[in-house]
Amino acid sequence: MQFAQNTTTEFWLNLIKAIPALKILAQTASVTQIPSYLVGGFVRDKIMGIECKDIDVLCVGDGTEFAKQAATLAGKKETEVSIFKNFGTAMLCLEDLQIEFVGARKESYSAHSRNPKVSSGTLEDDLNRRDFTINAFTISLNPDTLGQFFDPFSGIKDLSEGIIRTPLEPEITFSDDPLRMLRAIRFASKFYFDIEANTFEAIQKTKDRIAIISQERITEELNKIILSPKPSFGFKLLYHAGLLDIIFPEFVALKGAETRDGKGHKDNFYHTLQVLDNTADVSKDLWLRWAAILHDIAKPLTKKFHPKIGWSFHGHEDKGARMVPKIFEKFKLPLNEKMKSVQNLVRLHLRPIPLVREEITDSAIRRLIVDAGEDLEHLMMLCRADITSKNPEKVKKFLQNFSLVEQKINEVESKDELRNFQPCITGEHIMQSLKIGPSREVGIIKLHIREALLDGKINNSNFEECHNFMLEIAKIVFRK
Repeated sequence: MQFAQNTTTEFWLNLIKAIPALKILAQTASVTQIPSYLVGGFVRDKIMGIECKDIDVLCVGDGTEFAKQAATLAGKKETEVSIFKNFGTAMLCLEDLQIEFVGARKESYSAHSRNPKVSSGTLEDDLNRRDFTINAFTISLNPDTLGQFFDPFSGIKDLSEGIIRTPLEPEITFSDDPLRMLRAIRFASKFYFDIEANTFEAIQKTKDRIAIISQERITEELNKIILSPKPSFGFKLLYHAGLLDIIFPEFVALKGAETRDGKGHKDNFYHTLQVLDNTADVSKDLWLRWAAILHDIAKPLTKKFHPKIGWSFHGHEDKGARMVPKIFEKFKLPLNEKMKSVQNLVRLHLRPIPLVREEITDSAIRRLIVDAGEDLEHLMMLCRADITSKNPEKVKKFLQNFSLVEQKINEVESKDELRNFQPCITGEHIMQSLKIGPSREVGIIKLHIREALLDGKINNSNFEECHNFMLEIAKIVFRK
């Protein structure tokens, strides 16, 4: 891809005129006489023709003062500038754009920390510390050179050729800031770029340095890889770099296909990556993609060989669901409804498969609808994504089967309105009617009512019918 036409002064002057926030920044540079430049992702994305809402402004001087003056020129109060003294940065929102201001600096690192010693520096000093060449070019905001493109590391060439490369020696770059190893893979995955050979080799050599990075920062980069258009590309890079073994060993444990007595099983590592890509093709939802990653996560722990039938992974869906909270806790992911949704999808991902048989009753369909709840649509997406056979006829047959299941679901749901199913007889009603307190018996009665509703024996919209059924079940329960 060629991007040179988007690096011309004319292109950027037109952009500065067209975007009010950029015009304010150019005016600020003129008023303050602080040498200032657009830098980083905003420049890269505009050159690539990608929408970007975050602007980084590099000031060879006081970035905070520059931000305050920009706010004044934009008709805002100085108090609307967020100042982060610990980081030497300031933030200002103009219209729908978030602008970060930072003073040019140079950095030096110790061997055991990614927190650098920072001092003021020149434009060249600051660009030298940038992570990759495709993030190390600038656009001048200064009146005498407004709109000019500065590219000291030939980043535009790397951008055009689809290459991720560090500006300086890669091993030093990654040792200084190990998070950049994950960022390299994230950018490669996002843009489907190659990582330059020396750069990738440096990641392999310095991979153990990732241990000094906080889990939150690791997870942030991993989530961005998961959200890339073809996430398997990023995961394969993580694996071959040796990073996946460190940050996600449970996933690496899926790797390998074993054959015994002529009976083999598929490589669940590559199967899972294919499921993840299939999911990414139909949804941008992060949590559905996490469900794809974790749907077979317990297969290594449930793997058994039977001489007659071969390999089995019995119960991997239930064990996998039980693993989800610990994995979410490890990755510092939210332990809320999102986690429960992923857990539910992992637990249920095999349930729709047997429902294609003609003799399947409405009650089996009802149970799936009720158990899946709000996750039903994502569950069917995951089930379709789970078809990874290389035989096109087999894939076609499975997809047709799932279409039949969806048809059955729609028929039953339209009759019963089950998606947000709640029995009309509550635990409170049982206790009040039978004059008992919280007990095991209340739970047993509730379970019988639920099963009767799902089997179609009683109608949830007929309260009296349900109440009478409750009384009959209570007689049996307390007789025992």
